[in-house]
Amino acid sequence: MTKAELVEEVSRVSDLTKKHSEVIVDTVFKSIIEALHRGEKIELRGFGSFRLRKREPRKGRNPKTGDKVDVPPKKVPYFKPGKELKELINREAEAADAAEAAEAVSITGNVVGPVETV
Repeated sequence: MTKAELVEEVSRVSDLTKKHSEVIVDTVFKSIIEALHRGEKIELRGFGSFRLRKREPRKGRNPKTGDKVDVPPKKVPYFKPGKELKELINREAEAADAAEAAEAVSITGNVVGPVETV
């Protein structure tokens, strides 16, 4: 999903104009970025959390010349999905797999997939 698609969805669900929806989406993104810039952790219950991870300085190589280079320390944004999001994604994946297997059985009349022998 792109930002434009997200704005479109917010507009559709909330009955707001696309312009107002774009302001809302931009404000959410800017708020997350500013909080991370201040070193804060953003926690959205049921969805996940954003935080910064610190990367230590290290020695790297220039892939073109092979020369050793110093890579400075840096902070990298990191997203950790929440428990509810993981469960929702896995539940939908399991339902899709079950529907796919049922469709395969109804088309061929044969059971597909792993079969246990006792």
